[in-house]
Amino acid sequence: MTGDASTAVSGATTTVTVRYFAGARAAAGVPEETLALPSGATVHDALATLSARHGDALSRVLRAASFLVDGVAVRDRAAALPDGTGLDVLPPFAGG
Repeated sequence: MTGDASTAVSGATTTVTVRYFAGARAAAGVPEETLALPSGATVHDALATLSARHGDALSRVLRAASFLVDGVAVRDRAAALPDGTGLDVLPPFAGG
């Protein structure tokens, strides 16, 4: 088995700052929060943590939301989250 040093370190964490916009902010009840996730965590891992923390209202928003990781749109929920990254939660917007 081969392993790289970043994943082999026991207890290593990734810090992610989550910012909520519009309906996501209302569902979360906070404008921003910080998550401490295991090293190598993905967008999916962050969303699972947020759903567990905030319940059904935010879970529904997360299923339909778009996400930015450090300002770049991410559609692949398996995308890794580097330590110190920002994750923006953008619910569907209506208007014209």
